[in-house]
Amino acid sequence: MSDKTELKRAKHKGVEDINEIYAMLDATTIGTLSWAEDNRPFSIPIAYVRAGDRLLFHGSTGAGALRKLASGAPCCFSSFVLDGYVLARSAFESSMHYRSVVAFGTCTVLEGDAKIDAMNLITEGLFPERTATLRPMQDKEVAATLILALPLDDVSAKWSHSQPKDADEDVSWPVWAGIVPIHHVLGEPVAADNLDPDFSRPPEYISRWTR
Repeated sequence: MSDKTELKRAKHKGVEDINEIYAMLDATTIGTLSWAEDNRPFSIPIAYVRAGDRLLFHGSTGAGALRKLASGAPCCFSSFVLDGYVLARSAFESSMHYRSVVAFGTCTVLEGDAKIDAMNLITEGLFPERTATLRPMQDKEVAATLILALPLDDVSAKWSHSQPKDADEDVSWPVWAGIVPIHHVLGEPVAADNLDPDFSRPPEYISRWTR
């Protein structure tokens, strides 16, 4: 933890156990990468996979944003999972249940075998149990892909999961109060239009996906 990641407000929501932070990161695969360039802020949504104590990102070698990060520009990554609405008896005390992570650092470009391993980790992380069934990667595909790794050395997290915190004088206000949970579920798979009839049934492993 550094002065950038030390919580200044709502410290009771802070999460310090690194394994809990890893679990929060593993709960989603979408985050935001931000950096500054010429005194202007930039931010992009990006898919990611956690591999041990680092995050892996991928994109085109032609993507200007990723090239900037590949050059060593300091960056900030954040992820957020919304778990529910907290409905208090006043608008001021109403809030949300969430899990959020923020990390600061510098990305490293992966090359050679480390790059190929990371590409497989990303595919497997986004689409579990599917990697072994896919056509092998081609050299031109590897060459066209940029892989970045961000170490999780400077990170902070918050977990909000409390009951509504109404003032004592508001508890008797005549309105419903409580929590509306939000669940992230996968829909029914839809087959590609040109799918061979022999593969019309979705693979069983998709039913085990939890994101």
